[in-house]
Order: sequence, then C-alpha cells, then structure tokens
Amino acid sequence: MSKELISMLSSRLVAVISFFLALTLVKGFEGTIGVNYGTVANNLPPPAQVAHFLLESTVINRVRLFDANPEILRAFAHTGVAVTISVPNDQIPDLTKLNFAQQWVEDYIQPHTPATNIVRILVGNEVISTANKLLIVSLVTAMETLQTALVAASLDRRIQVSTPHSLGILSNSSPPSTGKFRQGYDTHVIKPLLSFLRDSNSPFMVNPYPFFDCSPDTLDYALFQPNAGVFDENTQLFYTNMLDAQLDAVFSAMKLLGFDDLEIVIAETGWPSMGDATQFGVDAKSAAEYNGNLMRHVTSGVGTPLMPNRTFETYIFALFNEDLKPGPTCERYFGLFRPDMTPVYDIGILRPTVAAAANKQHATCLLIITVGLLIIKNHGETLIL
Repeated sequence: MSKELISMLSSRLVAVISFFLALTLVKGFEGTIGVNYGTVANNLPPPAQVAHFLLESTVINRVRLFDANPEILRAFAHTGVAVTISVPNDQIPDLTKLNFAQQWVEDYIQPHTPATNIVRILVGNEVISTANKLLIVSLVTAMETLQTALVAASLDRRIQVSTPHSLGILSNSSPPSTGKFRQGYDTHVIKPLLSFLRDSNSPFMVNPYPFFDCSPDTLDYALFQPNAGVFDENTQLFYTNMLDAQLDAVFSAMKLLGFDDLEIVIAETGWPSMGDATQFGVDAKSAAEYNGNLMRHVTSGVGTPLMPNRTFETYIFALFNEDLKPGPTCERYFGLFRPDMTPVYDIGILRPTVAAAANKQHATCLLIITVGLLIIKNHGETLIL
C-alpha cells in the first residue's frame, strides 16, 4: 500500500472518528430533565413496558416515583435510568426508629441496587404544608435515621436523602429578594433540615407550579412568553418569567438562613392539557408552551437573576395522564403521554426518527474505523491520530 493511500485513509479515519464522537456527545436534554412517574390510574401500561419506552423512545433518563414499588424498580434494572424513590408521609414517624429504617433499606433498596440505579430517597412529600405536627417534628429525625441506615449498608455514597417542599413553606415571595420561610418552621425545622442536606451533600427540593399562581394577566409571564416582566427594586433585577421569581424567592429564604450554597432541584412542575371550563390557559397549547420552554430554560445554563450561569435538575409532572386522581379535571391531565404512550403534545421528549439513522451511522463509522485500522496494520504501518 502506498504512503499516499495510507495518508488519505488516515485523514478520513480522523474525520470519521470526529464525526462519531460529535454524534455521541449530542445529548439534548438528557441528564437534566426527569419525569414524575405517578400511578394513580387503572389504565397504565406495565412498568417493564414503560421502562423500555423511556429508554428507547425518549430522551428522559431520570424518573421520580411516589413510592418504592418493587415491580417498577425491577423494571428499571440494567437501564441506567436514575431513579428517585419515596417514603410515604404516613411512614415518617416510624422512620425515626433505626431498626425500622434499616428494615426499610433492606426491603426496598438492597434487593434492587446496583442493578437499578437508585440515586435518591425522598422522605415524604410537602410534609410541612400538611400542617401535621407529628409528621413535621419527625421529618428531620427520619431523614437522619435513614441516612444512618444507608451508611450502615454502605449505600450513602450512592444514594442521597432529601424531601420536596411546596412553595407554601414561604411566608413571603414577592419580590423574590424578600423571600423567607414561615416563622417558627424556619429555625425549628427548615434550618436543621438545610444543615442535614449540606452535611450529606444532598439538594434542597421544591415543587414550583406557576400554573397554580398565575392569573389571566400573568399567563404569558408564567408560560415564558413575551411579557412586561417584573422588576425587583431591592436588587435592581428584572424577571421575565414566574419560575425564575419562584426559585429566587426560595434562594433568598435559604440565604437568609445561611444556606445559599445548596443545590436546588425542581422535584415537580408542570401544566395540565385539559381542565374545567371555568379555568383559563388550560389546554394542550399552553401545556406544550410551558413544558417546552421550561426544558429549554433550565438546561440553558442561563440560570435565574439571583442564581446566574447554572442549570437545574428538573422533574416534569407527569409522565402519564392519571384518570383516578381526585380533585378538579386538570389534576387528571398533567401527563406528557396518554396511557397508550402516545404524546399529548410534542416538546422534543420523543427521540426523533433520525435517531435510528444515527445508530446505523454509528455502526457504519465503527466498521469503517475497524476495517481501516486492520488494513493499515496488515501493511506494517502505524496510524497516529
């Protein structure tokens, strides 16, 4: 083989490898956007089918469960999908006892890890907003005890412990710079909780819902659409969307207690595609606008006015429409997908058809590289890239 031919082949191999790597590195929303996988329905597909669908047909690689359903945990085994599980609110008082916490870890975690990529356990959901004194006073102790059980099982480096909060934990949120936690809860519950999260390197998790806080006059502000915006005179910062204002109010409250270094994770947010006739902005178009703009915003790296240049791990509510959820009609129509796994609207979560072509292209690239290297090797030449 001539040196000219080897040189030409080498150049083409470099180009092919560069193209292959570029395709591999294009991930879109992967790694940051997750979904809440609720199961309050009687018509959902089997968990194994759901896990396969998410893995093969969507860019979603994080899911949050509202329990620790063993069938669902088995379904996500060997998928690599990052799974967050939950301890129900009513088990929080029991979880303050070490023997119960150790048994819970033995029953719900150890049979599934490491095959299933369990990354976080949430102790309850919106506990402070329940106003249940027993749950509230037990919360931090339950988290600490669960952490102790994870340490004993050598799982503390793999699995975080946290708990999600509604924005009802704030006594003030407007303007965002004046955000503060409710008096009484701030020093007796939230400050010890934040201290635990810092010590265990876990995030503070919130459930912001612009949908529930907007009015007809602020609908565009909630949907990330062009609007007049809101000016915070204290910081001289301008807000163009409601989610940023909600997150910065939480950040201000955390900063007031000395914990502005903690990561904030959006555990739940979403927009319904259908509702009652008396509701405004409840349709598939508005839902697509909110969730599509949300995905772009939290992954952009722009951050918020008080937290610039950052992304936010975010879980959209919800994966499916859930027909057995109580309450107004909208509660049953937060899903990105129908139970038959067809999308309610398109926001780029489904992998495009070109993904299949890209996979074929990857295989072709690898074949070309392999054949080329074998040809060069057989002719006694060394290729240096």
